[in-house]
Amino acid sequence: MLLRFRVANVRSLRDEQELSFVVPEHEPSAVARETALGGSRSAGVLPLVGIFGANASGKSNVLAALTDMRAAVLDSYAHWASFEGTQRKPYGLDPKGESEPSFFEADLVLDEVRWTYGFELSSRRVEAEWIHSYPRGHRQVWLDRDASRAGVYEWPGNRIKDRAQLAKRTRSNTLVLSTAGTDNHPQLSALFHWFRRNLRIVNPEEEREQREEFTLRELSGSRAGRINELLRVADLGITGAEVVQEGKNRPTVRLSHRSAAEDVAFDWRSESFGTRSWFALLGPLLLALDEGAVLLVDELDASLHPRFAAEVVRLFHDPHANPGGAQLVFTSHDPSLLTTPSGERLLEPGQVWLTEKDKGGATELYPLTAAEPGEDENLMESYLAGAFGGVPSVVEGQFARRLSAVSTRRHRHTAERAQ
Repeated sequence: MLLRFRVANVRSLRDEQELSFVVPEHEPSAVARETALGGSRSAGVLPLVGIFGANASGKSNVLAALTDMRAAVLDSYAHWASFEGTQRKPYGLDPKGESEPSFFEADLVLDEVRWTYGFELSSRRVEAEWIHSYPRGHRQVWLDRDASRAGVYEWPGNRIKDRAQLAKRTRSNTLVLSTAGTDNHPQLSALFHWFRRNLRIVNPEEEREQREEFTLRELSGSRAGRINELLRVADLGITGAEVVQEGKNRPTVRLSHRSAAEDVAFDWRSESFGTRSWFALLGPLLLALDEGAVLLVDELDASLHPRFAAEVVRLFHDPHANPGGAQLVFTSHDPSLLTTPSGERLLEPGQVWLTEKDKGGATELYPLTAAEPGEDENLMESYLAGAFGGVPSVVEGQFARRLSAVSTRRHRHTAERAQ
């Protein structure tokens, strides 16, 4: 379970930004789950958060930064060997971004124990890396790596086995956790595999065919019944799905549609983009719910009706549908996800995060609670009115006036040239 994520100098995130699932003490929440953190300590942890903001405000970059961290953990040992340095994307609108390290840190719960893992990357090497554990509620430092020291690695308390071998096998551009996970280290593999199983991203513009194939394969497994049920209940006119093998071609799926006489199965290529997007989402969605994983969905509302997106939110909120404590981080442009048609709040203020660009073009990430919305305030209406920020700075009719002005100048210029 993810508690917090911190990042700096990554993509459009220049200064340190934090995304948190933890409900502050003494703040009520109807959806948070009380989670053991080690010892006698616990905290209310949210099953999902949504990131809202204007186009190009950096919403997607928050999710991308999470996947950048995951990629470094999984790939730095095996795939960065052919590079002279590291693979990172520092803030690009300031020359200092290239010369300063990129910072990543995740605060998470693994087997009812809180862990903090983080690192700093320069273009050339891993500048720092740390692992902290809180088995009794108090911090234990397992690893303190600092490339600027003569003794790069410190292992306080000698808690980690095979320390000398780990240090020897870890290149300067490789994370210790990546080396440990690849070597199946007895103590650190669990933390490595947390990153492997979590922070998978669903992007409407990328890899949809792979997700379709994944959901297709799931139709032959234990999740087939739930996939069919979610297709039927979505009111797409679909009554079922079946895998079809046509000659030597790869298997495909046919969805049966309700008609007045009998069900009719259509060729997959004739299905709408929205139907295929919903189908492609079901495989990763159910996998996350079954494994209690953290799923990232960029533009949850893309190609989905707002009511579909709202039902995805409710799946993660529902303890029966989500018994393993899976979490969702999504981005959206759709403010209707803030409020149900009946006027009730679909998301609590603590689950809503906003992104804005500052004057220098850097993304600022902040919680809606910072705006202190009223207890009965309609979040959608206030958001659209700009009360919380995170909306485009556009005056009504501005686009048409600008185009009209450009057209007028062009005609005037043409007339002057003709004289």
